[in-house]
Amino acid sequence: MKEISLNILDIAKNSTKAGASLVKILLNENDETLTLSIEDNGCGMSEETVKSVIDPFYTTRTTRKVGLGIPLLKLSCEQTGGHLSIESRDKENHPDNHGTRITAVFNKNHIDFTPLGDVVFSVVTLIQGDPDIDFLFIHKMSKGEVNLDTRELRAQLGDIPLNELEILNWISDYLKEQYEEIQI
Repeated sequence: MKEISLNILDIAKNSTKAGASLVKILLNENDETLTLSIEDNGCGMSEETVKSVIDPFYTTRTTRKVGLGIPLLKLSCEQTGGHLSIESRDKENHPDNHGTRITAVFNKNHIDFTPLGDVVFSVVTLIQGDPDIDFLFIHKMSKGEVNLDTRELRAQLGDIPLNELEILNWISDYLKEQYEEIQI
């Protein structure tokens, strides 16, 4: 993928398909590295499945015979000298504490570092597509932090759906304003 934000969109969408009610998208960035962590409380994966998901010819989808999301993310971070890890606890064996965490570490100074891209668009798209799922987005940088927690929005909005156009526009503007404040 041409941007890490597209990987975020793909992996977080997998979380929603796995039945997650909360998806955490965490970016921790300094001058040298970018660490992406996507964590969910979905159904999780067995140890065997965790080992298989890095294979591009493994997928649970019935519409195509390849699953490239995680293999492409793994390739992107490893090309920079970084690494990918996957931790998962499946619902069958861990009924009270299940879910998955995927962590990708990128070396930003490497020539093959993929740009972050439009992460605001990815977050808004996720909320629009799955308005009943909660998302926690935190991007920590040396100059500050950008964050959004849909649970806080729900507490303020009551029954107003998060995928209403006015709400989505507000979310986009809110995130963009936080990024602009950090850039000053």
